[in-house]
Amino acid sequence: MPRTAPRFETLADVLKQLGGIDPRRVRAKPSPGKGTERDLIHLHERTGRLYELVDGILVEKAMGIRESFLAVWLTHLLQSFNQQKLGIFLGADGAVRLLPGLVGVPDVSFISWERLPVRGQVPDEPIASVVPDLAVEVLSRTNTRAEMERKLKEYFLAGVRLVWFVDPRARTVQTFTAPDEVTTLTEADVLGGGDVLPGLSLPVKSIFEHIGSAPEKRPTSTGKPKPPRKQGRGKKRKT
Repeated sequence: MPRTAPRFETLADVLKQLGGIDPRRVRAKPSPGKGTERDLIHLHERTGRLYELVDGILVEKAMGIRESFLAVWLTHLLQSFNQQKLGIFLGADGAVRLLPGLVGVPDVSFISWERLPVRGQVPDEPIASVVPDLAVEVLSRTNTRAEMERKLKEYFLAGVRLVWFVDPRARTVQTFTAPDEVTTLTEADVLGGGDVLPGLSLPVKSIFEHIGSAPEKRPTSTGKPKPPRKQGRGKKRKT
């Protein structure tokens, strides 16, 4: 069941609720508000594409080659640090049930042993009934600011302790300990894991070192995602 009754009557209402995303990412069948976890699983099996479930709406996960590479590479860097001492990492096809009616697919997620249903055992189900300690989103060109703000609130409402937004175009990592508590790190900074991954000291530059030079910025048109505002070195701010 959805968390709340869907509050939309038109497609415009649906897109607004989802954060002004591209309508091509929203499945028309089943109709918005009627989608289920079973629909999500069958859709993935049939198409090979990743979808998230938001209050009965099936939303395609926005991801490209560069985003996929960064997710895999970051997982490798984090796994090299962790070596399964603190918990497990899931990739971009690791669906998790965050709340009733809300299934998320973070690009990278970390789950501590304490949060797993059975300590020391990886769940064997299409959608895990566990909330990650850390959720990482690699920003795509098709992500809108409003969409990411919505996802950020949903993550913390569900009980996620730490969220990272990795921006391959700005070459920054935004770390959130709450929806309104953010630190923006540049390639001159070092990424830490706080209480979630204590002892982590990962140079931000190492995350982006294999994707070549920063691409030329294009003018941002209406409806397209804007890059997060660039802060000073490791500077905290409230959003």
